[in-house]
Amino acid sequence: MKTFDITIAGELNLDLILYGLPEILPPERELLATGMMLTLGSSSAIVAHNLATLGNRVGFQSRIGDDQFGQIALDRLRQAGVDVSRVRKVPSQTGLTVILPRLTWRNILTYSGTIAELCWHDLDLDYLAGSRHFHFSSFYLQRDLRPRVKELFQYLKQEGLTISLDTNDDPEDAWGGGLQDVLPHVDVFLPNEREAKKAAQAENLEQAIEKLSAVVPLVVVKLGRDGALAQKGRERFTVPAQRVEAVDPVGAGDSFDAGFLTQFIRGADIPACLTAGNITGALSTTRPGGTEAFRDPAHREAFLRSHDWK
Repeated sequence: MKTFDITIAGELNLDLILYGLPEILPPERELLATGMMLTLGSSSAIVAHNLATLGNRVGFQSRIGDDQFGQIALDRLRQAGVDVSRVRKVPSQTGLTVILPRLTWRNILTYSGTIAELCWHDLDLDYLAGSRHFHFSSFYLQRDLRPRVKELFQYLKQEGLTISLDTNDDPEDAWGGGLQDVLPHVDVFLPNEREAKKAAQAENLEQAIEKLSAVVPLVVVKLGRDGALAQKGRERFTVPAQRVEAVDPVGAGDSFDAGFLTQFIRGADIPACLTAGNITGALSTTRPGGTEAFRDPAHREAFLRSHDWK
C-alpha cells in the first residue's frame, strides 16, 4: 500500500495578481490597479493543492525561505490536506510572481528566490517513491534541479511510478535544457498549444503532436476555449471546453492537470480524464488565482456536482 496517490517535487511561492492596469505602463507614473489578490502560486503547488481538495493523498517536497511569504504558502497547502512534512525552510527569500492580467493577455513577472534553488540534495527519494504517480511542473524554473530530472524520473520509474510532466513556459524561450532527454521517461505530457509547439520545435500543432507522441505514450494538449485533446499512439481524443463565466484564467492549466490526473490514477479512460481536466480548469477560472475556487468547499462541490463530476 503506497502512502500517497501522487507526489510532487517543485516550487512553492505566492502569486500577487493586480487587476485593472492599463495595457501600456508609462515610466515614472504611479498607476492604480482596480483590484488585487495575494494567493497561492507556483504551478507545482497549485497542482498539489487542487489534487488534495479533489480527494487525493498528496505528498509535496520543496524549498522555501524562512519568511512570511513562505509560511503563508506552506499554510495554504497544509490547509488543503497536502503533506508538507518534507518541505525544507532555508535562510533565503521565497520566490514571488506578480501577474498583470489584461483582457486577452497578461504579463507574468517572477522573482525566482527559492524557486530556482530546489536541488537534488533537498529530495527524499523514498518519500517521493511512496506513491503511485509522480508529477513535475515548471521544468524551466527549477534551475538547480533540472540537470538531474532525468535521473529522478529514471529512479521513480524503476520504483513503479507513472510520471507526468507539465513544463510550463521557458523564460528564455530556448526550450532546451535537457527536455528531449527527459521526455522518453514521461508517461503523460501536459503542455498547452504553444508549449507543445515549442517543445517539439514544430511550426504547427499537428507536427508537434506527431513528434511528441512518437516519444511520450500519452500527449495531452490544453486548448483553452477549444477544450483539450489527447494523442495515444495513433488514437486521437478530443473533448470540448466547459462553458463558464470566467473571472480569472490564472492557474487554469495547472487546475486542468489536477482534474486529469485525478481520473488518470483511478484508471479512467482518456475521454473521462480530459473531461475531468476541463471541469477543474473551468472551476479554477470562477475565482481569482489558481486555488481560490478550490479553497471554498461549498463553491467547489456545487460546481463539480453541476458539471457531473464523477
